[in-house]
Amino acid sequence: MKEMMLQQLMTEPGNITFREVPVPEAGPDQVLVKIRKIGVCGSDIHVFHGTHPYTPYPVTQGHEVSGQIVSVGSSVKGLKAGQKVTIEPQVFCGRCYPCLHGKYNLCENLKVMGFQTTGTAGDYFAVDDSKVTPLPDEMTYSEGAMIEPLAVTVHAAKRYPEIKGAKAVVLGCGPIGILLVQSLKALGAAEVLATDISDKRLEIVKSLGADYAVNTMKEDYREALLKAFGPDKADVVYECAGSDITMDQAIQNARKGSTIILVAVFGKTAHVDLAKLNDSELDLNTSMMYRHEDYVDAIRFVQEGKIQLKPLMSAKFAFRDYQKAYEYIDANRETTMKVLIDVDPSEE
Repeated sequence: MKEMMLQQLMTEPGNITFREVPVPEAGPDQVLVKIRKIGVCGSDIHVFHGTHPYTPYPVTQGHEVSGQIVSVGSSVKGLKAGQKVTIEPQVFCGRCYPCLHGKYNLCENLKVMGFQTTGTAGDYFAVDDSKVTPLPDEMTYSEGAMIEPLAVTVHAAKRYPEIKGAKAVVLGCGPIGILLVQSLKALGAAEVLATDISDKRLEIVKSLGADYAVNTMKEDYREALLKAFGPDKADVVYECAGSDITMDQAIQNARKGSTIILVAVFGKTAHVDLAKLNDSELDLNTSMMYRHEDYVDAIRFVQEGKIQLKPLMSAKFAFRDYQKAYEYIDANRETTMKVLIDVDPSEE
């Protein structure tokens, strides 16, 4: 008789259940991972509320994850049982134009674990060895579960190739915005101005490296920008709020010929002043997920102490309390950064 395990299942918006399923076996090119921690992100919340446009139900979630390898397939090399790992949740075809040119994060047939295909929210998860990235022994599993969102921001920061020595703005200080500020500094940005409408979030981002932290409900953004950087303003502006208001702030106040990078996912069609964008010859760029090298850099920055993850850990919930974690986030949106699911609480 096969060994059974517990697996999370969202049957419909607002309803999380659990079911017993057989523990998967690792195929020849796979490893079996004992899941330790799972992070909850904004996209997961969208699925919970039924507002994610690309996720069918039922779905097993979990894409920000850490765990420990318990067995490896017969063809796997370079990985072994006992290793701490994280998982890259992109499932790409390897055949389309972006894939064939190294941009598999833009795969024409991209699926993401926990959204369009089964996620990691169970006691164990079998996954292709190519999607596994080892974590250093000294890194906690809680930190390991945050490498995925950190890789998002490392990739976004690199979307402006001249970031070393640059002056940058980050609009919106949710977890991604705060991680982006740290990523920009780790990559050599000279100064970073961060904005939000929450004093609590601004207090956190200031403590983690932002040179300027501005509450745009209390202070005019343009005036704050000029005060910080002078008439030359910023070299690059990152939009991390997904709001017409912040995108308009970016476009209307950018230095002519500078760059805006959209990091946030807009929940609906944006209404922005494209005439002003054109008149100022602004480069409007975007950022989509990450690639393996971004994971490697993210882990290295944490190892080197250039990026701190623990200050963003707001709360932990037992695996069986998955739904309570979502309800907690809904009730504490302004003060909540990262909530973790403790699939296996035996180790931090």
